[in-house]
Amino acid sequence: MTTTAAAPAQEQRKLPRPFWALWAGTLVNRLGTMVMPFTGVYLTQARGFSVAVAGLAMTLFGVGSLISQLVAGLLTDRIGRRVTLSGSMVATAAVMLALGYSSGLATILAGMFVLGLLIDAYRPASSALVADLVAPSLRPKAFGLLFWAINLGYAVAMVAGGWLAHLGFSWLFFADAVTCVVFAALVWRAVPETRPLHDETATGGFGAVLRDRTMVAFTVITFGQALVYLQTVTMLPVAMTDVAGLDTREFGMAMALNGILIVAFQPLVSGWLGRYDLPRVMALGLAVMAAGFAATAYATTAAHLALTVALWTTGEIITAGIGGTIVAALAPAHLRGGTRGCSASRGRSRPWSRRWPAAGCSR
Repeated sequence: MTTTAAAPAQEQRKLPRPFWALWAGTLVNRLGTMVMPFTGVYLTQARGFSVAVAGLAMTLFGVGSLISQLVAGLLTDRIGRRVTLSGSMVATAAVMLALGYSSGLATILAGMFVLGLLIDAYRPASSALVADLVAPSLRPKAFGLLFWAINLGYAVAMVAGGWLAHLGFSWLFFADAVTCVVFAALVWRAVPETRPLHDETATGGFGAVLRDRTMVAFTVITFGQALVYLQTVTMLPVAMTDVAGLDTREFGMAMALNGILIVAFQPLVSGWLGRYDLPRVMALGLAVMAAGFAATAYATTAAHLALTVALWTTGEIITAGIGGTIVAALAPAHLRGGTRGCSASRGRSRPWSRRWPAAGCSR
């Protein structure tokens, strides 16, 4: 029993110090993630726009976010992981403050598009840093710990954001901006640049991704899952407050259950699940999430919403760290940012029936 209990702690001690700086910065940043979950509510209640306009603003945000992953991935591989991550966080803070003072429709719509370009631009750089810094056998643990930090911050942010929104929406923009700057400073000071020298003989880029049937299939599945999941921070807040009649505090408390459950249970199961066939574990988690999101359509009270949150959170717990580990295993080092996973440069595609090692593949 002692040996089993000590194993996770021993694995965590093997993780390098720069990873823990990245982990701490991610946690701080997510503690301030208050704007996006309440943007729809902010636009309809504080600025007086219609639900249709709020939907348009969130659509522009989504378009910007989609573009940002491609651009940020290329920047991650070309100019470096640390510069891309820190620069995008500082720029995000500036746009947050500008949006907090914007009142005109055109300005807000433009700001939402730019925010989409910037707010998630750190993701390719963060994933590449983990793949660069952490040994393959420890990647499920590392990605799981990042996922845990994100949801610990999210749980606190949803409760705090609900109360701050009740006091005044401007507080949300200031809190988010400050934590973005802190994240940028931590990474800049404590995380070294890990971008490998470019191999001129290696094939790569998006053409390599498109030739990799496994990566294309994985990307399509991930895109579909993200499309549904992002409704929890875009139109679900509007539906629950404007249609179901919940106030921001009730909605924040119900949604905070997502982070609380992940913080409580995800560290206990991530290492165990990482020993199994990774695509099958991923598929199981996605199926549970799908059931939870389908049930959300029938939620009309805070209690009902909390029950559906608990269901799709169970699916999140199952998939925690698995997707990142699969991508890190597929991607060659010089394309970890731009492709976030591409095996075509090895000269062949991988069938889905391939048996994955428990902790990814080594090079």
